[in-house]
Amino acid sequence: MPIDILLTIIAVSLAQSIFGVGTLLFGTPILLLLGYDFIDALGVLLPVSIAISTLQLIKHHQKVDNIFYKNVLIYSIPLVVIFLAIISTVKISIGLIMGGLLVLVALKSFSPLIERTLTSIMKHERIYLMVLGLVHGISNLGGSMLTAIVYAKNYSKDKTRVTGAASYATLALCQLITLLVMDSTFSISYTDRASFVQVAIVVFLLTEELLYNQIASEKYNKLFAIFLFVSGILLIFKSL
Repeated sequence: MPIDILLTIIAVSLAQSIFGVGTLLFGTPILLLLGYDFIDALGVLLPVSIAISTLQLIKHHQKVDNIFYKNVLIYSIPLVVIFLAIISTVKISIGLIMGGLLVLVALKSFSPLIERTLTSIMKHERIYLMVLGLVHGISNLGGSMLTAIVYAKNYSKDKTRVTGAASYATLALCQLITLLVMDSTFSISYTDRASFVQVAIVVFLLTEELLYNQIASEKYNKLFAIFLFVSGILLIFKSL
């Protein structure tokens, strides 16, 4: 089992266990920087993301924003599948834009101007979700846009995480099915990939008991804002 991937899985699983997103958002650029190709990164990260999101969904499924989730299905999923299928011919760097968006969303609570601007952008939810699908299919970084719009809705702690998790799991499942239909080959063995999923589940169970359940709703929102801000800064620096 590659130790570098194992350490990456532990780190990103911790983030996703708390915030509902993070495995693909952080894991993809990390594995690419470590020298793994895009398909191998997806082969490792998608099952992990699906496993954690499913566990979160099982626990709080009744709190999912079904209207938002249906919009993700309609407007994001088709574009994820289409652009993932043609990713080998498309090379677009959108990390700088995504990083800037996350920083703006993280700062919305401190600036009425930013909050009004973001509210105006998020009103065009259908277009936003279509762009999300395109970005996610091309770069696997659509989680940044998903995180931004879910956080901007000012849900409760559990609703924030589970709505993001439900949407994230569906995006990841459609990506995985697309790769299987395309008969993609992975250099990371099936045994190792299955082991990474098991590690992620253990991380989730420990995080759920020791961290997530101990975080008050108000504190969670502040932590989420910090999470968004750090994510944005990392994406910006990665793109420079």
